[in-house]
Parts: sequence; C-alpha cells; structure tokens
Amino acid sequence: MFVYLSKKIAIPHNLALQVVAWNSAQGWIACGGESGLLKVLKLESTSDSGVKTAGAQSNLSMNQTLEGHQGTIMVITWNENFRKLTTSDQNGLIIVWMLHRGIWFEEMINNRNRSVVRDMKWSADCQKICIIYEDGAVIVGTVDGQRLWGKEVKTQLAFVCWSPDGKNIIFCTLNGEVHVYDNEGIYSHRVPIYCLDSGTEGTVAIAGIDWYPGSAGPDNQVPTLCVGFDNGRVQIMRSDSDDKPVLIDTQLRCTGLKWDPNGQTVAIAGMQTQSQASAADREVGVVQFYAPAGQHLRTLRVPGQNLRCISWEGSGLRLALAVDSHIFFANIRPDYLWGYFSHTLVYAVLRKERSEHVVVFWDTQSDEKYTKYIKHVTHVRSSDEYCVLVTKADDASGQYIVIVCNDIGSPVDSKYLHIEPLHVAMTNSHVIVASEDVVYIWMYRNSVSKQPQGDLPNMLGGNKRRVEMMFHIDESFAPGTGMHDKEGFVPPVAPAQDPIACITATEQCFLVARESGMVQRYSLPHLSMETRFAIRCRPQVIAANCDSTRMSVIDINGLLTLYDVEVKGSGGVIGENKAQETSGTQLDFERKDVWNMRWASDNPDLFAIMEKTRMYIVRGLQPEEPVLSNAYICAFRDLQIQSVLIDEVIQNPESPRKEVLLDFETKSLRDTRDILTKVSNLKDAFNYVDANPHPRLWRLLAEAALDQLDFAVAEKAFVRFEDYQGIQLVKRLRLLDDRVKQKAEVAAYFQRFDEAESLYREIDRKDLAIDLRVRLGDWFRVIQLAHGGNEDLLHQAWSAIGDYYADRGKWSNAAQYYAKAQNNNALVDTYYFLEDYDALERLIPALPEGSPLLTDVGNKFTSVGLCEQAVQAYLRHGDVKTAVDTCVLLNQWDLAVNLAQQQNFQQIEGLLAKYAQHLLDKNKKIEAVQLYRKANRHTEAAKLLSQMAKDLAGGAQRNPDRIKKLYLLAALEVEKYKTKTLDVQMTGATMGTQTTAQTVQSLITQDQSVSSDRALESPWRGCEAFHLYLMSQRQLYEGHYEQAMKSSLRLSEYEDILDTQTIYSIIALTTYYNKFFMQCSKAFIKLEASSDINEEMRNKFSDLALSIFTRNPPRDPSARMCPCPKCKERMHDWCINCPSCNYRLPFCVASGRSIFPEDRPAGAPPGSEPPGSQAGVIKCRCCRHRMYTSEVRKLRNCPLCHSRLDAAYNNEGKY
Repeated sequence: MFVYLSKKIAIPHNLALQVVAWNSAQGWIACGGESGLLKVLKLESTSDSGVKTAGAQSNLSMNQTLEGHQGTIMVITWNENFRKLTTSDQNGLIIVWMLHRGIWFEEMINNRNRSVVRDMKWSADCQKICIIYEDGAVIVGTVDGQRLWGKEVKTQLAFVCWSPDGKNIIFCTLNGEVHVYDNEGIYSHRVPIYCLDSGTEGTVAIAGIDWYPGSAGPDNQVPTLCVGFDNGRVQIMRSDSDDKPVLIDTQLRCTGLKWDPNGQTVAIAGMQTQSQASAADREVGVVQFYAPAGQHLRTLRVPGQNLRCISWEGSGLRLALAVDSHIFFANIRPDYLWGYFSHTLVYAVLRKERSEHVVVFWDTQSDEKYTKYIKHVTHVRSSDEYCVLVTKADDASGQYIVIVCNDIGSPVDSKYLHIEPLHVAMTNSHVIVASEDVVYIWMYRNSVSKQPQGDLPNMLGGNKRRVEMMFHIDESFAPGTGMHDKEGFVPPVAPAQDPIACITATEQCFLVARESGMVQRYSLPHLSMETRFAIRCRPQVIAANCDSTRMSVIDINGLLTLYDVEVKGSGGVIGENKAQETSGTQLDFERKDVWNMRWASDNPDLFAIMEKTRMYIVRGLQPEEPVLSNAYICAFRDLQIQSVLIDEVIQNPESPRKEVLLDFETKSLRDTRDILTKVSNLKDAFNYVDANPHPRLWRLLAEAALDQLDFAVAEKAFVRFEDYQGIQLVKRLRLLDDRVKQKAEVAAYFQRFDEAESLYREIDRKDLAIDLRVRLGDWFRVIQLAHGGNEDLLHQAWSAIGDYYADRGKWSNAAQYYAKAQNNNALVDTYYFLEDYDALERLIPALPEGSPLLTDVGNKFTSVGLCEQAVQAYLRHGDVKTAVDTCVLLNQWDLAVNLAQQQNFQQIEGLLAKYAQHLLDKNKKIEAVQLYRKANRHTEAAKLLSQMAKDLAGGAQRNPDRIKKLYLLAALEVEKYKTKTLDVQMTGATMGTQTTAQTVQSLITQDQSVSSDRALESPWRGCEAFHLYLMSQRQLYEGHYEQAMKSSLRLSEYEDILDTQTIYSIIALTTYYNKFFMQCSKAFIKLEASSDINEEMRNKFSDLALSIFTRNPPRDPSARMCPCPKCKERMHDWCINCPSCNYRLPFCVASGRSIFPEDRPAGAPPGSEPPGSQAGVIKCRCCRHRMYTSEVRKLRNCPLCHSRLDAAYNNEGKY
C-alpha cells in the first residue's frame, strides 16, 4: 500500500486540535480542541460523483461550528445508525447533538461536575453507550438517554472498548492495566499484556485501544483487538484471552491507533524523536500502518509539532489526522488483488460472510463476467494472455497453490509450493514466486517452437529441470550451475539476514531487490546470475522496462528513482569490478509520493507514474504535463494508457461499470492528431513524426495520407511502420486508373464498407461492389446485389448463409438456405442435428445412386437406430454388406435374413450363429431366443426354449407355470416352422414348380430333420405334461377329486418329462382322496420300486402305504363305462388307454377327461357337429387339442395354448 498527504484544513485562531472523528456512514468529520472548539465538516468532490477519475480536489460542503462547550474537547464519538454526535470536554460536560434540516442542535446535556470524562464508546449496534470518568465512575445508557446501570471502579480509568458482539466491555486504567467486564458490569478477567518488558507492567500508560467490530478474514482467525502503549509497544490479539498475540515495537511515543473499516490495516499514530547533528533532538509526527499479522506496510511522516488523533474515512481510502491547529488528510492507495490482461480485468475481493474471495474475470469489451469463489487468495498477477492466482491450500498442509488461468477464469495449469509466496511476478512464459529467501521459477509456457531443431532432444530430455527451478537467494552460481529442481531443493533452516523486499521480471531477466538495497539480476529462460548492485534505499516496488535496460524503484517513502541496469560487455564472474560498473547507475530522475508506475510495453523510454492525484507520462527523463487522475494503470502501449478506478470496482465487485475504465494519450499522440486535423500539408506532420518516431504515429500518418490519396507519404509511413501489407496496398492503389476506385479501396481499408460500395455503384461497377461483399463475407448483402443475376453466385451465397446460421446453432434457418443452395452435404448434417429424420429419408431418392453421401446418411440413421432407412441408403449406394451388417448391429435379424436372401448374401448364417453363441456365452438365453425368433429360426428357438425349461432351477416343484410357458413357446415356434415349411412347399407345388413326388420328398426330408430332436418331434408333450400337472393340483385344491384323479392318471404317460416322484405322488394323492385304492396302490408300488427316489423317501412311502392299505383294501369303486372308439369294447371313463386294443384316448385340455364319441351336448341331434369334429367336442385351431364344449362354454381362450377360441362358438355354444 501507499500513503500520501493530499489536503490540509486550517482551524481558525490557531486553536490546537485535540480529537478528530470521521463518521464512516455519512462522511461527517467532527473535530474538537481548545476553548470549546467543536466543528462538523463534510468533504464533497467538486466533480461528478461518478467521475472520481480525475481525483478532483475535495471542498467543504458543510462547515458548522457547534457552541456549547467551554473547556477543551476531550472525547468525540459518533452514533452512525442514529446519526448522533456525542462530545465531552475537560469539565465533564457531555452533549448529544442531532441533525435537523442540515444543522446540528443540542439534544441532551449531562454534567457530572465531579470528574473529567476520559472516553465514550457506542456498542457495535449503536444501541448502548458506555461513559467512563477518570475517577473510576462508569455509566452505561441507551441511545434515547436512559441510564441502564452505573458502577464505581476502584481505579482511575483511561479508555473503554466494547466487544464486537456487545457482551463484554474492556476498561483500560491509567497505569496500563486492561480489565474485562460483562455488559452488566460484572468483572470477568484481566487481559494479559505480553508486549511490555518484564517488570514494566502497570507503569506504562495505555495510548489507545480499538477492537474491530467484525470478522476481518477467513475462519475468524485474524487478530482484531489492538492495544497500544505510550512507549510504542503494541499487541494485536484474536480475542481478549489470546495467549499468543502479535507483538509490535513501533519506536514511537504513541498517541492513538485505529483499525480501518475493513479490518485489514491498523494505523498507529505517534511522535518519533529525530536526532539532529547541529540542533537539539526534535519530534516529528509519524503514522505507521501494519497488517493484522504484524507486517509493517507503510510509514507516513506528518509535519507539525503534535499529532494527537487519527480517524478513518468509511471507505478506508482516506485518513484524517489532527495535527496542531490543522486537519491533514492522507490518501490510502491499497494493494488490491487485481490484474489486467487480454482486455480482461481480474480482481479478488474478500467476502467475509463466506470466508472466501470472490474472483471476477470481467471482459471489458463484451462486458461479460465470470465469477469464481476461491479461499485464501494472496496474490494476483497477469501477463499478456494469462493471469496467475496464488492461494493457500484449504487443508492443514500449509502448502500454497499457484494457478495459471485464462481470460474466462478456467485454470490452465497449477503447481503446489511449500514456501510462503510473499512476492510474485509473471511474464508471458514464466511465473516467479519468492519468499523471504527462496526464489521459485516456473516456466508455465514451454516455447518449443523457438528451440532449434537440433536442440529439441536436449530440451525434451531436460524438460522437467527447465520447467520448475528453485534456489536460495544467497547462492551465487555460474551459468548453468546452482539451480535445483523443486523436488530436490532443500529449504534453509536459518532465516535470511537480508530478506527479499520485492521482485520484477521481463522476458529476458528477473530482478530481486533485498531490504538492504542489494539488487540481483538473473537471466531467463536459462537461469544464471548476470550482475548485482546496491541502491541507496529500502525498495518496496521495482519494475523493469521492456528491453530490461532500466529499472524503476519506489521505496517505502514513495520516492521514485531510476537506475541503468543494462548488462554491457561479456561480463565475468559476479563480484568483479567490471560487472559492478556496468549496472546499477542511478539516473538523474526523482519523484516523490509516487504510488503507481508502469513502463510502456513497446518503448523502453516511456513510462507513466501516479503521483498523488496526478498522472505523469515520462519520455526518457522528461515528464509531460500531468493529468488529474486517481486510477490505477492497467497497460501502456501504442502511446495510450489504459487505467481503471479499481477503488470503485472493489466496492461493487458484482456489477462493475464501464465508466471506471479510462484511456489517456501521450502528448505526442495528441499533437500528431492535431497536426493531421488542422494542417493540410502532410510534410509538416511527416517531419513531426520523424522527430518523435513511434509505430503508432507512423500508422496515424499513413492512414491520413491514404485518406488524402497521398501515396508517396503513405508508402514512406508504411515503410517506417514496417507494415508490408500497407506497402502492398499502396502499390495496388497506384495501379488503379480511376480516382474513385482508389477512394473506394481506401474506404474498404478503413472498414467503411458502405461508403466503398456506394462509390463503386456511382461508377456503375456493381461487380466490384459484389466482389467487396464476397471478400467481407457479407452474403446477405451479396444476395441483394446479385438478385436475378448469376445463379452460381446465389448458390454460393445461400450456402454461406446456411454456414452462418449453422455456426450459431440455428439449424432450422440453415436448412432453408442449404435447400435453396442444393447443398446436400450440408443438408444431411443439418437434418441430423435437427433430428428431422423424415426429411433426411426424403433426401435419399434425391441423391444420385452410388453417391458417397449415401454412406454418410446410412451411418447417421444407424447411429439413431433407424434400420430400414439406413438399409435404404446403403442399398442405393450399392453396399449390400454394410446394409446387412447394420441389420445385425440393430438386431433386425428378420430384415437381415430377407435382405440376404434377396441379395444372395451367404454370410448371414455365420453371423447369426456367431451372435447367438455370443449371447449364450453370456447366459442371455432369452435374448438368444428373441434373436432366433426375429431371424425366423424357429427350430433353434424351440430347442433353446425346451432346454431352458428342462434346466430351470426348482423344476416342477417350484416353477411349474414358468416351465409350462417355456414349453408352450417352444411348441408354438415348432408350429410356426411347420406352417412356414408347408406353405413354402405347397406354394411351390401349386405354382407348378415342383412335381407331386418332389413335394412329398421335400416334406419327408423336413419331417426327418424335425424328428431328429424329441422336442421338435412332439413339441406339445412338455406343455401337456405341465398343463395336466397344474390342472390336477388346482382340481385337487378345489375338491374336485374325481376330475383331479382323471387328470393326474394321464401324467403316467409323461415320465420322460416329469420325474417319477412328482407324477406318482400326485396320482397317489388324488386316487386316495377319490377312494380309488387300487390305482392308489399301483402308484405306491411305483414310488417304492423307483430307483430315482432315494432310499429314505422310499421307506417313508412304504410306511405310508402300510398305514393306508391296512385300513383300506386295494379296490376301486364302480364307475361309468364307455365304449372304445376303436374296438367298441366297454371301458371305465377314467382310463387313458383301451384295455383291449391299447388305443390311446385323447383328453379334454379343459378338464383332463378322456374324450368318448357319445359325449355330446344334451339335445344335440346326431350329425350336427362340424365336419372333422366329434360330438360335443371342439378343437383349438392353434394347438389342435380337443376339449368338451361343456367345459369351455365360459372361456374365451384355449386352456392349453391360450390362443383365442372361435367367437361363433362362444356365442352359440357350438360350431
């Protein structure tokens, strides 16, 4: 930070001031002194409040003398929330003042008359005031004058202070003790004092105490309570019980101290004794500024005999000082965290409520802002294209992070550091970070292109060593030695005797200045020490010009000096006389109170400085006329200075205004503009620019000469400007035969395109106007100019406009123009981005056959799963294989098979088998079945379903319904296969392509292929078995024992599908309940004799049979007899085979009963049944299984295959 005195106000009658207080909310300044002097002042800037640019002088907008005190004013305090002023004099008179219609009036008066008031303080919320008297009396009252409590402390009091939360009050005694009471006046504890020497406690008076009301930093760990003593000793504490405070020895006779409104700086005022050789020692006023952690920031010397009091302005940018009979104002120029690069202003502001910094990247051209929140930002520096942020790691490691960011705040690269970064510098290729004694260099931008080709392997081999280097500041090494990798560097144990004060860097070197004044210069990028020299000051900020020949130094007193730091000759070992002589010569240039400085980036002799509220531009060593400004300098190039009112930006970081950006021009640039404007003869301007050469001035002159068509001067200026394109332009202009054409080309060069077009049209050269717009890419205007003309040009323009909309993502607009231009290549992409697949499909016939674009269309359809459209595109292109592969990829196997058959593509069989095996290897059997079904491979699907049914865990005991469904699906697949085969064969026979013998032979061959697998030969057996098993179980639980028995007895035919125990257990159970003990006995015999059942279960069955048949003889009851349909022998209706001819009776799938011909519906005459059916029985058209009509009268679906039954039967009850 920098501080300088900016204004002085004299008090009438030379009355000495005792106290000054600045209202931080409204800006009033109250000052009091001898003879009851009390004034309220207010400063207002003469210029507009939005243009504090110019750092205009502040005049008094209020100057009122308040009369009421007779003695010397001792204490002044503001109540900012309620706009009240409280004052007290040496007689103990207290007056509360209030503002009414712009004038201050007395509101309340209190006169105790027993002792003098030593201090008064309002609480942080301005609701309570604490008044202390020298005799120990304490009074706490409210803002409306009510007394809350009073207390007599048995000691003399000097100062009082509220805690930020208002719960405690601190009292300071005259003998230097500090006591803490609560807000009810009850004693709590004594604050320990560590800053005084041992044995002096209680003998040194306190000069001031201030407790910052709020959190000054992250995690509330920043010290905020400051206590100062007369002898200059100060301690800064985190709380009133902090046992490790920050200790400072200011070497002053302290008279007061104050925190700034942000809690970032404490100002300590006092008098310092200066020894003089010829006269007696005298005291001078000094204000020292410290950070909360104790770092000394700045020293301000104040003229006068007595500096008694200080007070901060609400913004923290000004300080008022009561000196003798004057009020001095000091301007504070803080070290903000900010940088400027690539038209982007980056700045960091601490958000106390979030305990982190908000970092804003503000594009000053587009006014776009990118905000990041980062904790513990300590430094911000910038180069031409990047900035670097230095932050403290959020963990407990104590590391720091160096982050390089681009102009939208995105991190480009980052590094971790174990040293504390106190100083940071940045160039276009390097970041240099320094602690007190260690320097770290990071080449964040490795310029490979600049390396010679032969050196590339060496560079790559030493890449890690080149990228990050560290060294100790006291190491002196020859070129190429002494540097260390970051990982290999061992930090020193002992602290540096001469720590680093500041650093700066250019593309060629970097300079390190130490507190003693020693400056060391190192070369870049190959690190080596070039020279060292001493300067006679304590440097605070150094900077080097663009060619590293001069260095500017601003010391801690704000004095700017210049030094010649050019390394001349070959030099030698550091320390030789030759190296000492060639660098460090001080130039004859000094300026006081300088707080900002910037070298021009393109001229080594130009620089700009901020001196108080004026900006000077210096060429060589001669300053130009100053300009009033209070802005920080961002950049200085092309004779133009860009600056920013960073104070206003920091106060409102979320929404900065463009008015805070200011541009200033150098005198030579302004003069050149004036000459070119006022003087018609360009020779005078040429002579002036020749005397003050700069590329910017030559460019101005060249542009003015082109405007006047003075090609001789323009060519000379372009040559001096080294602008090859400009020289070529002049040559082209000289070749033109028409002056109007020359003017038009010049207008186009200056980007006055409308003017150039109108000039071309004046001479009836519409073609030149069109060419101009084509070169500019202004295709909308090209269409207007070429309307009704060249069709090729219109197509080109429409296509270019389509590109314009496509680049901006406006695909619907782009499609319209691409369609006009018949640009099919672009249309394909546009429709794809629009997801307009119908339009993309309509585009396929419009493309010529064999066009490569069809492949792109097919790929796009494939990517979104539209198989048919993709196949259409591939087939039009003639790529059958890709079409088939697409069907396989999208699982459209039926389409793939049809396509392969139509196109005689033989590889489909191998692909199908390969994919199916792939699914089976992953145990995706259901997906494999789906694959076979889509590919119409019904036999493979049926085999796989049958195998799944057999392998299903738990079998008939756990999943009978699921197994039945699998067998049913397998049977349906076989039926589809048979139907398809029969249809193909019969179609061929009908159309005469086959003879009858060939048809029969083909059917026999198909039948043999099916009979090779049992599951395909009798596809319905598995489904029948589990259907009967489930039906018998249901009938048994419903109590229909006879039907359950008939259903279960038929299970004996399915021992190849169901296991013996399952079949005969259900038979034994149903026959037992139906009292058919003969059939029950046969079932138990099977159970006891089966080798498939373990011995334990057979023993159990044997015991159960014994218990049953000891009570029930094995006989069956009589049952209804029915004739065999074949041999007409009568048999029981529960039989499944004829006992005589062994004819297997069909069964009803709805009830499980055997079907006999005599069972017809009641009242139905013989012969009424449909052809091919039996009386009272219907057949399912899908599975071809029979069922009694009486059983399915209320059913809509077949009980076995669940297909739809005939609707006519459901309504009529018969066919």
